[in-house]
Amino acid sequence: MTKPGMTKPGMTKIWRRGGRYIGSMTDKHPVQFPADSGEPVRLNARVSGVVQAVGFRYWTVRKAEELGLSGTVRNNNDGSVGIVAEGPQSVVLELRRWLRSPEAPGRVEDVEESVSAATGEFGGFDVAY
Repeated sequence: MTKPGMTKPGMTKIWRRGGRYIGSMTDKHPVQFPADSGEPVRLNARVSGVVQAVGFRYWTVRKAEELGLSGTVRNNNDGSVGIVAEGPQSVVLELRRWLRSPEAPGRVEDVEESVSAATGEFGGFDVAY
């Protein structure tokens, strides 16, 4: 295990509420974004860990709206949260960073993701039921 303040490549620090360090997680499913062409992109993400019943969906909506993204967030039957977000690549990358940050509610253990061209099907960012 790495010491607090030190991480290996591909590792993210995990902090418990109250600021106590509890370890690191490996980014098991990194995805490479294509070179920024200026065209909007679509991020499909599945976030697993303790991410239901902790305000994760509503926090994601607020962050996505702050960033000006469109899309949806929903609870999945397996306990994960599914996110589809569209917008400029640099802004989608900011949401992606945020999903892995200690600022996210609950405890994110893994983020599986894929990137494709945006479809433009969303008018805003909403919780899907």
